[in-house]
Amino acid sequence: MHTDVYKAYESFGQAVHEKGGPIDEKNRWLIKVAISASQQYPFALRTHIHKALSAGCTRREVEHAILLVAPTAGFPKAMEGLMILRDELDNDASEEE
Repeated sequence: MHTDVYKAYESFGQAVHEKGGPIDEKNRWLIKVAISASQQYPFALRTHIHKALSAGCTRREVEHAILLVAPTAGFPKAMEGLMILRDELDNDASEEE
């Protein structure tokens, strides 16, 4: 249902991400990590964490992006984001063993 609308929305998001301005790939994903954490969107945050890591971000960089949420959006949102980060990366490490 509404396949055309979904495809248009997806194309818009991709165009903004890839051609919307001068910010490099790594930093675009770090920004998306911070936005997702600040809005408490756990599914989006998990997705953006993995995409950030795939784009070459380190765990420390992703963690820093989430920590930057605390002064603006609040400490509880940053802590929830850090818990999701640790859960995602600890689960990935367990699966690799």
